[in-house]
Amino acid sequence: MTTAPTRRSAVPAPALAPVPVLDVGGTHVTAALVDPATGLPVPSSVIRSPLGSHDAADGILDDIALTALQLPVGHGPSWGVAMPGPFDYDTGIGRFTGIGKFESLSGVDVGAGLRRRLLDRAERLCFLNDADAFALGEHRAGAAEGHDRVVCLTLGTGIGSSFLRSGLPVHDGPDVPPGGHVHRLSIDGRPLEETVSRRAIRLHHARLAAPHREPDPRQELALPDVHEIAAAAEQGDTAAAEAFRYAFDALGRALAPWLDRFEATAVVVGGSMAQSWDLIHPAFTRGLAQAERAPVRVLPARRPASAPLIGAAHWVRSAAGTS
Repeated sequence: MTTAPTRRSAVPAPALAPVPVLDVGGTHVTAALVDPATGLPVPSSVIRSPLGSHDAADGILDDIALTALQLPVGHGPSWGVAMPGPFDYDTGIGRFTGIGKFESLSGVDVGAGLRRRLLDRAERLCFLNDADAFALGEHRAGAAEGHDRVVCLTLGTGIGSSFLRSGLPVHDGPDVPPGGHVHRLSIDGRPLEETVSRRAIRLHHARLAAPHREPDPRQELALPDVHEIAAAAEQGDTAAAEAFRYAFDALGRALAPWLDRFEATAVVVGGSMAQSWDLIHPAFTRGLAQAERAPVRVLPARRPASAPLIGAAHWVRSAAGTS
C-alpha cells in the first residue's frame, strides 16, 4: 500500500521589523518607524517634538531620547539618525563650534549618550547628514526619483545640500564643492550664506525697507522673519520681493558652475523657505540661466517632511546590506 505524501502548507516569510529613525533639526526632532516593505513612514508612528538647540548637552539628548522612546516597541535594533553638521558621522561625535546651534554638543559622544538613554532599544545608531537624508528620501520616493545625478537643497536657517550620483551622496572630488556643501561657496566676493540664509535675508530686507538706517545685527530677532517677508512680497511689497530676488538669484549664480561640473539633470529644493516657491523659483532659475549651461529642471520637493525619515531608514538598510 502506497501512502500519499503529506502536503505542507507554505510558510510565509517573516515580516521585517520596522526601521526606527530620527530627524534632528535646530528647533524640532521627529521620530518615526519606517515600513521596510514600502520604504515609507508609518503615519501613526510619526512624532514631532520641540528641541532647544541652545540647551545644555544633557537636556538636548534627554529631549531627543524622550521623543524616540515614544515609538512603539517591536522595531529593529538599528536606528537611522539624520543630524545637521558639522558632525562626525562615523564616530557620532558633535563638532558644532561657531555655528550658533548645538554648541553644547561639540566634542560630545552623541551616539553613546543616546544609546544609554534608549536603554535596550538601540544596538546601533547610523548617523548621516540631514541634507543627505533628505536627498536620499527624495531619490527613493520623491522629486529626485529617476535622476542619476541630482543636487538637493534644503533652505532653512542656512543652505543644506547633497550631490547624489547613482543614489549615493558625493562629498569629495573635483565635481562638487568642498565636502559637497554649497554653503561653502562664495558669491560676489562674500561667503554665500552672507547673502542666502535666514539671517542674511532679514538684514537685507531691513536695509531695503529703511535705506537710511543700517540695521543693528544685535537686534536681529526684532526684524521681520522670512515667512513675514514672504507674505509681504506676495502682497506687493517691493522691498520684500527684492530681498527674495537678490538672495535666490545669487544662489543660482553660485550653484550654476557646479551643476555643469556634476552634470546634474535636476535640482530638488526643500526646507522651510521652499514654502515660498513662487518667490524662490523665478529668481533661482534666472540666476542659473546667467551661466552658459544646459537647462536643468528645478523641482520642489515631493516629500518635504518625510524625505529625511525615508532617507535615514534607507541608510540603515544599506549599512546592513538589506536595501
